[in-house]
This record gives sequence, structure tokens and C-alpha cells, in this order.
Amino acid sequence: MTTGNTPGTRGQRRIGVIGAGIVGLATAQALQQRDPDAEVLVFDKEAAVAQHQTGRNSGVVHAGLYYPKGSLKAELCVEGVRRLRDYCQDRGIAYDACGKVVVALDDEEAVRLRGLFERAVGNGVPGVELLEPAAFQEIEPHAVGTLALHSPNTAIVDYAEVARHLAIDVEAAGGTLHLGAAVRGIRPVGADAGVRVLTDVGIAELDAVVNCAGLHADRVAQLAGDDAEPRIVPFRGEYYQLTPSARGLVNGLIYPVPDPRYPFLGVHLTKRIDGEVLIGPNAVLAMAREGYDWRTLRGGDLMDIARWPGMWRLARQHWRTGADEVLRSLSTRRFVEEARRYVPALTADDVIPSVAGVRAQAVDRDGSLVDDFRISWQGRVASVRNAPSPAATSSLAIGSYLAERVLTGVGR
Repeated sequence: MTTGNTPGTRGQRRIGVIGAGIVGLATAQALQQRDPDAEVLVFDKEAAVAQHQTGRNSGVVHAGLYYPKGSLKAELCVEGVRRLRDYCQDRGIAYDACGKVVVALDDEEAVRLRGLFERAVGNGVPGVELLEPAAFQEIEPHAVGTLALHSPNTAIVDYAEVARHLAIDVEAAGGTLHLGAAVRGIRPVGADAGVRVLTDVGIAELDAVVNCAGLHADRVAQLAGDDAEPRIVPFRGEYYQLTPSARGLVNGLIYPVPDPRYPFLGVHLTKRIDGEVLIGPNAVLAMAREGYDWRTLRGGDLMDIARWPGMWRLARQHWRTGADEVLRSLSTRRFVEEARRYVPALTADDVIPSVAGVRAQAVDRDGSLVDDFRISWQGRVASVRNAPSPAATSSLAIGSYLAERVLTGVGR
């Protein structure tokens, strides 16, 4: 990497993006589209793109059912679906609008489901409808419940493949991907004169920086002098997959009615673009920010969790739910029992262990789980401080949202 370049040389802006997941790459592409003369540099500590949240999820393209009207999630998810669908069509990436049913098991859940339906309509989600059992069982014959919300445009895709295409596009437009380049320091250069970024491959002098570091977004933000709050707390989501003989039990996506206390959507059954069917995820506290199993522990990450007051407040409020999640993690039978509430024909013999991912969940000092996307500014550095699901669905819209504000100075 060329080091020591002066920001704004020859009128050309130099903008850095930290993180080569789908949100970072979408942001880099959006910056190039809005300012074709800008020089865009993407930095990531890994040797390849999409190594963490982007490459370790179920691949669901969310339609925008869940998010409060007026929130960034509601705005950017619905727009993101349209952009993602069009992008996949243009690039020849497999995209399957297989549809989803969100199933209520009792009258109390049915009330919440009707509220979810009203929210989806308010968010402009197309085609949603409420179905009685006889109707939704035409879509998912093995599912049970008292009422279902059908979202026919909920889809599936391989987000890692999308990210790889975005990386190709960024480089084709003149951008540079610096992989294996962990960011070690971020410093302003004089009064509103730019940003100096120290990485494993050199020093870059930039006009602006966008922090899309996901699991490490809070740490990178603090390098730039931003607040410690919110802090990323890693939650591992574990999956099983159905054996080939049991895949016929699920046609598309079968979801529970979400618990309003949490931003997690609960254990669900998910067809994947490769034909596999996943069951999960649960949500257990990971012992490392990249802790994809119980054996992976990192002392620094554990100390960060232990020192954060919000984590202890969260634990005091929700320890029973946390204990249930751990028991499901340790018992295949318990895990499958949760899914059997919706598809009773499932048995423990129908599943085998599958992938696991870690969700970068921001937690405020008061112990509340941050629900909406959250973006902060520190001078010329924009930091995406909370971008869990549906961030992948929304990625192209998030990228456009960030690019507009970075290039116009809005938010600083």
C-alpha cells in the first residue's frame, strides 16, 4: 500500500472503509457510484472477504416484517430487498423468493402476530397476509399453529457470494482491497484536515473513514476517539441441519412469533439456497468475539464482557432465558424440541450439527439490547455501531445511506 498520500490530492477524495463484510463492501461500492473520482480503500484483518457474520448466517433476505415504522431497519430493509434482488439478477447470483410463514401457537401469540401484520403493512412489505391453519398448511403442510403470517417475498441467497461479487466490483471501479491488514490506529490529521489510519500494511492518509468492522466495530470506533458505548457483546447462534430424508418437511421458511423483549427471532426452520434446511439459531453468550464453538475462549474478549456494566445488567434481567439457551446448546433433544413445536414430525434423528455464527450485538450501559441500526460520528470517521440482522438484507441500502452522508458531511 502506498503510504503517506495527502488527502484530497488532485481533487480526488481518498476514503477508507474498515471491514470487508457485505456492509463494508456495499459501502465502498456506493461511495464509488456517488463519486467515481474517489479513491476507495477497504481494509480487513482477514485474508479473504466475508469471513464472519456475512459468511456465517442462514442466508435469509428479510422482507421488513419486524421493524418499527420510522426506524432505520424499517427504512433500509425494504429498500435493501429491492436493491439486493436487482443486484443478484444483474450478476447472475441465485436468489429464491421461497416465502416465509410466521406461526402463532396460541391466542396470545396470535394477538402479537396481528400486530406484526399491521407493522409489515405499514412498512410497505408487499403481499403479506394472515392465514388460518388450512390455508398456511397448503404452503407448509407439516407446520402447525393457530394463525400464520405469510410473507411470499421473503427470500434466500448466499450472502458470501454477494460479497465476493461486490469485492470484484469495487476493484473493477479502481478501489483497493487490503486484506490481512488489521487497523491498529486512527488519528485526525490537524483541524478537519483528514484521518491517518495505521494498519498492518502501512499508513494511509484519508479524507474520511467508514467503520464497518462488525464484531470489532466498538473497538475500531474507540481508536478514532468515539465513545465506549454501546459495547459489542458476542452471541453465538448455533444451527442444526436436516438430513436429506427429512428436508421434505420444510418447503421454505417457518418462523415463530418473535419475543418482543429481544431482537433475536428465535429458533426457526430455514431452507438455504444450496438446498440444505437449517434449524436455529439459538443465542448463547460467546466466549470470544469470533467464538464459533464452546472451545474457543479469548481472555481479552472475556475481560471486555466482564468489565461492561451493561452486560451484568442484561444478565440480571434475562438470566433465565440465557440458561434455557445454554441448555439447548448442550442438548440436541432440547434444541429439536423447540423446532418440533412448529413441525411435530421432526425427531432428533432427523438432524446433524451444522454451522455456527456470532452476532455482533450492541449493548447499552443500562443493559438494553440495541435493536435498531446505530451509526455514530467522530469527526471524519463514521462508525456502524450496531448492524445485526437484517444488515445483510439491507446492505446495499445501508451503503448508499452511509455514502451520501460521508460525501456530503451530513452527520458530522
